[in-house]
Amino acid sequence: MKILGISAFYHDSAASIVVNGEIVAAAQEERFTRKKHDPAFPSNAIRFCLEYSGLELKDLDAIVFYDKPLLKFERLLETYYAFAPSGFRSFITAIPVWIKEKMFLKRLIREELDKIGKYNTKKTKLLFPEHHLSHAASAYYPSPYDDAAILTIDGVGEWATVSICHGKNEKITILKELRFPHSLGLLYSAFTYFLGFRVNSGEYKLMGLAPYGNPKSPDIKKYIDTIKTHMISIKADGSLWLNQDYFDYATGLKMVNESKWEKLFGFPTRKPEDELLQHHCNLGLAIQEITEEVVLLMAKEAQKLTGSKSLCLAGGVALNCVSNGKVQKSGIFENVFIQPASGDAGGALGAALAVHYMYYGNTRSINYTMDALKGSYLGPTFSDLDVELMSKKYNAQYTYYPNFSDLASETAKILASENVVGWVQGKMEFGPRALGGRSILGDPRSAEMQKKLNLKIKYRESFRPFAPSVLASDVEEYFDYKGISPYMLLVHPVADKIKKALPQGYEEMNLREKLYHLRSDLPSITHIDYSARIQTVHEETNPRYHELISRFKDLTGVGVVVNTSFNVRGEPIVMTPNDAYRCFMRTEMDYLVVGNYLFNKKDQPDWQEKDNWKEEFVLD
Repeated sequence: MKILGISAFYHDSAASIVVNGEIVAAAQEERFTRKKHDPAFPSNAIRFCLEYSGLELKDLDAIVFYDKPLLKFERLLETYYAFAPSGFRSFITAIPVWIKEKMFLKRLIREELDKIGKYNTKKTKLLFPEHHLSHAASAYYPSPYDDAAILTIDGVGEWATVSICHGKNEKITILKELRFPHSLGLLYSAFTYFLGFRVNSGEYKLMGLAPYGNPKSPDIKKYIDTIKTHMISIKADGSLWLNQDYFDYATGLKMVNESKWEKLFGFPTRKPEDELLQHHCNLGLAIQEITEEVVLLMAKEAQKLTGSKSLCLAGGVALNCVSNGKVQKSGIFENVFIQPASGDAGGALGAALAVHYMYYGNTRSINYTMDALKGSYLGPTFSDLDVELMSKKYNAQYTYYPNFSDLASETAKILASENVVGWVQGKMEFGPRALGGRSILGDPRSAEMQKKLNLKIKYRESFRPFAPSVLASDVEEYFDYKGISPYMLLVHPVADKIKKALPQGYEEMNLREKLYHLRSDLPSITHIDYSARIQTVHEETNPRYHELISRFKDLTGVGVVVNTSFNVRGEPIVMTPNDAYRCFMRTEMDYLVVGNYLFNKKDQPDWQEKDNWKEEFVLD
C-alpha cells in the first residue's frame, strides 16, 4: 500500500510518503522554495518523497489531501451569514478566491500533479479526510501506544478547533469537538498579534516572552481576571466561549478589535519592532497561564472520556512546549507523545496514515520502542559530491576528515572555545525544530552565547531562549526530568544543583537586566524562569550528533550543547550544503561542518554576493 499525503494552501505546505504503514519520507515545501511557511502546492516536496521512495505517481494507491475544502467553505459561508452585515469587506476579499480556486480543489490538485507525472485516476484514489482527523492520525499512529487519548488543538480546521479522540489499535474515534469561532489556538494567536508578533509564525515568541512577566506583579492577576471577565468563559471540560465583540478573525481582516483591546488593557497594539516593555511581558505571562489552565482541563476531559493511560498531542497548540511540560508533569497520563510536526505540515503525514489504517483497514503493528518517526529525520540528505560542488562554486576552503570521529573531536574542541558552529548532517528534520540535522551549535557554559547567537547569528530578539541538546543518558544530571524528549517539545526546570541564586529585587528588574543575569552553570540554555526546552539525543536515531556531544562531554565534563535552527530570522531552516554555506557566510558564525567537511570562516574568500538577507526574507 503506497500513499502520498499532501497539505497545502494555508501555511506550511508539506508532503509525505507512507509505504505499507512505514513512514518513508516527509518534507515541507518551504525548505525547497526558501519561502518561510510557504502555502503553495508542495510540488518540490512531492518530487523528493517520490524520488526517495523509488516511486512514481502511477505506483500510488492513494493521494490524500489533509482536509475537506467544501466543509471549510461551508464554515466560511455560515460564518459570514451569522455575522452579517459585518464582514462584508472580508467577504468580497475571500469568497472570489474560494470560488476561483479552492471550490475546485480536486481539479487544482490534479492539474498540479500532472506537472509532476501521470497516474491512473481510477487506480489511484484522491481522498480528503477531515483536518482534525489528519492531526490526530499524525500523532497516534507513529506513537508507541495501541490505546491512547488524542487531543488536537489548533486555530481551526473545517469547523473543529479542538478535538478529543480515542485511538485503539487501528481505529480513531472522534469523541468531542469544540467548534469555530471558539478556539484556544485563535485566542493565543490574537494575543500574539496584539503583542507585536506575526500570527501563524510568532506564537513561539510569545511563549518565550511570557517568563519575563513578573509573577509577583498584581498586573498578572488583573490581566487574567480581565480576560476571563470580558473575553472568554472557560468550562470544566476545557471548552471555552470567546466574546466575538473583541475579535475580528471570524469575518474581518485582523485578529482583534484594536480599540477595544487598548481600552481593556490600557495600551495599544505593539508594533513588531517596538521595544518590549514590562506590561507586554506581563500580558504574555497572563495568556500563557490561561492557555496552560485550559490545556490541562482538556487533558483531564480526554482521560475521563477514554480511560487511557497515554496521550497523543497534535495541532499547532501542541508546539507550546511549556503547556506540554505542564500536562506531562501533572500525572493525568502516564505517557505523553507529541507529534514533532504538529502544525499543518504534519497533517500531510496524518492524512496518509489515516487512509492506510482507516480507509484500507490495514493492521497496525508496533515494532519499535520509541516511535515510528525515526527521530523526525525524514527529509532530503546530501552526498560528498554535493559538498564539493558547492565548495567549487564559492571557492570555499575546507578540511576533509575521512574519519568522522576525528571531526567530532575537533568540532568539540571548537565548541569548547566558545565558537559558533553550523552543523549539517544526514537527513533534514520534518517539522519546525532543528534536531541536530540542520542546527547551529554553541557551548552552554558560555555566559555570552545566548547574546551572541541572538544578535550576531540569528539577528533576532534578544529575549529568545535557546534549547539544550543533551545525551539521553544524562538528562537527569542537568534537568528536573526523567524521561525522553527527542523532539524538543517539552519544557522542564533545570536541576537544582546547577541553579544560581537570584539577586535581591530580581523580579522588579526590566527585561534587559533580567536577560543577562547568570541563572545556572549552563546559562545559555537556562531561560529566565530556570526552565529549558529539552532535546534528548539518542544514538539510535542520530549517531553523529550523539558522538559529537559525547566528545564534548569527554572534553568539558558536560553532556549538553546549545542547539538552535540553522537559519537567520525570517528564513526557513537550511536544507542543502549551498543553503548552509550562504547562511554561514552572511552571519558571524565561526565554523561550518557539513558531513565530513569542516569550514573555518577565517579561511574563506570574501563573500562576493551583495545580497541582503533582510530583503530576501520577510522578518517573522
